[in-house]
Amino acid sequence: METGPDTRTLLVTGGAGFIGSNFIPFYLDKNPSHQIVNLDKLTYAGNLLNLIDVVDDNHYHFFEGDICDKHTVDSLFDKFEIDGVIHFAAESHVDNSIADASNFVKTNIEGTHVLLEAAKRYWMTEANELKPGFEQARFHHISTDEVYGSLGAEGFFTEETPYAPNSPYSASKAASDFLVRSYGHTYGLPVVTTNCSNNYGPKQHDEKLIPTIIRHALSGKPIPIYGNGKNIRDWLYVEDHCIGINMVFESGVLGETYIIGGDTEHTNIAVAERICAILDEVFPKEKGSYNDQITFVKDRLGHDWRYAIDAGKMKSQMGWKPRENFDSGLRKTVAWCLEKYQKV
Repeated sequence: METGPDTRTLLVTGGAGFIGSNFIPFYLDKNPSHQIVNLDKLTYAGNLLNLIDVVDDNHYHFFEGDICDKHTVDSLFDKFEIDGVIHFAAESHVDNSIADASNFVKTNIEGTHVLLEAAKRYWMTEANELKPGFEQARFHHISTDEVYGSLGAEGFFTEETPYAPNSPYSASKAASDFLVRSYGHTYGLPVVTTNCSNNYGPKQHDEKLIPTIIRHALSGKPIPIYGNGKNIRDWLYVEDHCIGINMVFESGVLGETYIIGGDTEHTNIAVAERICAILDEVFPKEKGSYNDQITFVKDRLGHDWRYAIDAGKMKSQMGWKPRENFDSGLRKTVAWCLEKYQKV
């Protein structure tokens, strides 16, 4: 394996998932001398086809395994001399957490603990002292804005917003955030955390809102929208998120949290209507509009009303800002889904 002062070896967890499978090709393109070890359990949400662009890259290594398996995680640290972690792996679908929270507790909390322990063991001689050669080691934890709860009609989440998770999913992510924070404060483990708003873009799993709208529209099925459709989310294009992750991983202040949002608030019904309008333009039905398929369904239990992010810290300290506007990002997403569902 190639080593040297200008190379790193990153353990990326959950790299076959939506954001991870976008991040890995992005990172290797930006850092062609670095190595990535992708550890993914390949649950229903993981898809190795999303990584077809890097499968033959000798700087990319895939291992099927569980972040809760201490032996697997420790062996990868030892074998590849891991000096960076970007931790995506998580159970993330709110509806699934409402139905059964057990996998969320295990993966999101216990799995994060296993990773933190491995990093501490491999990188540190004792508390607050990194081993020689690991001075640049870094553990980057990827989290969600849902840990902050729900907003009213005004205001924004910032890094100072108190945690108030309202679903079993967001509660498990909040717990993992606190574990990461505690390992930084107690042991001096070099950690950073980013909390992001709702991602969208190519490679997203069918269960999420935007792919569901597109998939149901194309299949002629009712497009399900919870409640009255007026719940509001801030939407972040996945490549913009990858850019932000890379910036924080490279130069974020250790122990700090950075929240990343798309500056794009929309109600769920507005998202559905905009997607339908794009489909009407690029892949019209024989008769009528896709908008006719929108159907309101029983609301999700405990459905948070509004998320919105003030990404001022990312903008001022990292020089980051979203490059895609919502229309351009949706058009790219629709084009990818049309190809996926073989409608082009």
